[in-house]
Amino acid sequence: MTSQVRILFTLACLCTLLPMSRLSAAEEQLSRVGRQIENFDLTDYRGKKVQLRDFSSSPVVVVAFLGTECPLAKLYGPRLQELSAAYADQNVQLIGINANRQDTLTEIAGWARRHQITFPILKDQRNKVADLFGAIRTPEVFVLNQQREVQYWGRIDDQYGIGVVRDQVDNAWLKDSIDALLSGKDLEVTMVEAVGCHIGRVKEPKADSPVTYSNQIARIFRERCVDCHRAGEIGPFELTDYEEVVGWAEMIREVVNDKRMPPWHADPAHGTFENDFSLTAEEIAQIDLWVRNGAPEGNPAELPEPKTYTSGWQLPAEPDVVFNMRDEPFKVAAEGEIKYQYFKVDSGFTEDKFITAAEIVPGNREVVHHILIFAKPPGKRFPLGGGGGEFLVGYVPGSRFKPLPQGMAKLVPKGSELIFQVHYTPIGTEQIDMSKVGFVFAEPEEVTDIVITQQAIQHRFAIPPGDSNYEVKSRSATSPVELEVLNLMPHMHLRGKSFSYTLVKPDNSREVLLEVPAYDFNWQNAYRLAEPKTVPAGGYIECVAHFDNSEENFANPDPTATVKWGDQTDDEMMIGYFDIVVDKALVMGDESAGELSATPKKRIQSKVAEAMFLKLDSNKDKFITKDELTNPKHKPFFNVFDVDKNDKLSQQELEAGLMKLEKLRN
Repeated sequence: MTSQVRILFTLACLCTLLPMSRLSAAEEQLSRVGRQIENFDLTDYRGKKVQLRDFSSSPVVVVAFLGTECPLAKLYGPRLQELSAAYADQNVQLIGINANRQDTLTEIAGWARRHQITFPILKDQRNKVADLFGAIRTPEVFVLNQQREVQYWGRIDDQYGIGVVRDQVDNAWLKDSIDALLSGKDLEVTMVEAVGCHIGRVKEPKADSPVTYSNQIARIFRERCVDCHRAGEIGPFELTDYEEVVGWAEMIREVVNDKRMPPWHADPAHGTFENDFSLTAEEIAQIDLWVRNGAPEGNPAELPEPKTYTSGWQLPAEPDVVFNMRDEPFKVAAEGEIKYQYFKVDSGFTEDKFITAAEIVPGNREVVHHILIFAKPPGKRFPLGGGGGEFLVGYVPGSRFKPLPQGMAKLVPKGSELIFQVHYTPIGTEQIDMSKVGFVFAEPEEVTDIVITQQAIQHRFAIPPGDSNYEVKSRSATSPVELEVLNLMPHMHLRGKSFSYTLVKPDNSREVLLEVPAYDFNWQNAYRLAEPKTVPAGGYIECVAHFDNSEENFANPDPTATVKWGDQTDDEMMIGYFDIVVDKALVMGDESAGELSATPKKRIQSKVAEAMFLKLDSNKDKFITKDELTNPKHKPFFNVFDVDKNDKLSQQELEAGLMKLEKLRN
């Protein structure tokens, strides 16, 4: 079985798996601290029997519940080994216990080898020791004193958590508890709720359950989940085999009920999307009932036919050209926050290229969080962030490739540079990556429409410390012609809270195209409209984002900081990407010359200037005077745009002034 992982995949609120107790929930939690742990014996993955009393001389024993596929357990494996080595000369003993029914001895051995673990890793076959401790998740630690009483229970530290990868550890709860016990001091903190994956306990399925894995659940997973949760893909475990699935049943139920999986964040009240892979209310209810009934297998004869997948390129034809992101693979660190990486590649294009299909193939799906690729024409300046170019194609986990409709293409001017923006997620061991992109071209005469990725962008903001709902707005240029929108892709960073797109029509009527009420930086989703949305001439796209810079946002790197625009995840961005379809004649210059005479954005800006000029020139004398400017906001720009100082603006002066203003904004 492979162990592809996503660090931020299955972390959520604490949800106990223990049998019903006469204690209240709070009393049940507190009862773990101070609990006397009796001797137990288990075997390690080599078959050696290990007992708690084997370490009777150790003043402190740390028992860590672990799993081979849980993203956080992978990240914290090396951390636990470091602590074990650091305290060895003080006779502190660390014991790892794997109580997951789905983790085999071979997988446990492989996990220990990859993370160079030297402390014992024991297999708890029927969860008897997990029940003795009251363990719930992986990773989860219990610190025992000399009398083998639980003195601390919970998390290891706060570097990795729910959607969080911090540069450093701010609270080292496990280390602090060991130090306190060794020095004879009272612990300041005795419990911090663990986050991570549910322990895959052995369950007792109900024989009369109306929902089983074979008759319904496997079908749901096949349609909604298996694209990512299969061998060689990004999901941290596979969902193609009952024996594997049943061990993850409680974790699946949790993330499905919380609507964190599948990762789809659009409000269903607005818009219909072609790539919507969210679960229906009925499907969620079936999964919930299946788990509550003990996750029964049912009759395997009722299993659906498995999906078939094509290996290699998913393009409609072999790519005409393939670009690696760099000459040598990039080394991905085992731990810590990894800043955005930018790799520049010379396209070598000696003529303009029309791209009808593009596909990114990650070199290492275990660590590639997302990739965005941009084309930067020669001599063109772009604002910070967003890759620094015209957006071409993106990859996120679970993204499904689709070529552009017939007759449509993206245009890359000759001499352009390709920019790979790559975000990596560490998994506890050093990795390497060599991602690549492939393009399929069309001949110029085959193209009738150009697809251009536009941005409603706002990079002038300062989010105050502690503000939990800071609003930032942006809007696109007013469209001088009727055009169609194909898809939408909001982009913010760790403080991003919500994002919306609204079409504002010439009569000022408004239509919400997309509402993302709970934005999640971990999933850079693009939302493909089921049917293209027409933007009439004179209409525009308005985007509204909200940011949470408070302590209540657990992903927030620093709630005390004033946050401004920047490339890295501890900065922020506010970009509303959207793809539009524009008639080729509006984009191309002198087509008889066989090349692009102006970039697509410049051609569209020219059309915007033309439309604005016609609107402002009320007496139609082919000039604009100050008297014709009825909007007070326009008047300060008049003298700046009036280059020849004749107290009137020509269409050329207006266009040149708007171009300069756009450059200043960038």
